[in-house]
Amino acid sequence: MTTEQLPTTDLDPRFSAPGAVPTEWETACGLLARAGVYWLSTVRPDGRPHVTPLLAVWLDGALHFCTGEDERKSRNLAANSHCVLTTGNDSTDGGTDLVVEGDAVRVTDGAKLRRLADAWVEKYGEEWRFEARDGAFHHADGAQALVYEVAPVKAFGFRKGDYAQTRWRFGPQAARR
Repeated sequence: MTTEQLPTTDLDPRFSAPGAVPTEWETACGLLARAGVYWLSTVRPDGRPHVTPLLAVWLDGALHFCTGEDERKSRNLAANSHCVLTTGNDSTDGGTDLVVEGDAVRVTDGAKLRRLADAWVEKYGEEWRFEARDGAFHHADGAQALVYEVAPVKAFGFRKGDYAQTRWRFGPQAARR
């Protein structure tokens, strides 16, 4: 189970307005929890990038998403677990865009999958109801989806309007990243 860890927080003055303050991690967590659509970036086995939109749930200090085992993103993650999830809006004068870097790790624990399945329904509605069994999500239409967890290793917040670029670094290596 992932546990919420507090990151070191830095403001990059090169990309921030004079007098700007960093975005608080708690604020970023709220935005990550409320976002509707995220973009997942993975790397194909031949090194080319792959980006796709998807739904995700913030739980226990990590983003979680699901995908079919035979989908490109799942095959990419089987070869290279490094990935980036982004979310935000297309406004240039307000809001905050977020970038989360980490490694996608399969979630197979039944209890955690059941909590995540409940979180999917709570956030996205009945259309996204899954049964959690056999180490995966199962939809009423018979489809199976693997569930992945991405705990942040490094994250960025790009606050617009009163421009502030915040970097959050996690774990014991944070000071060296």
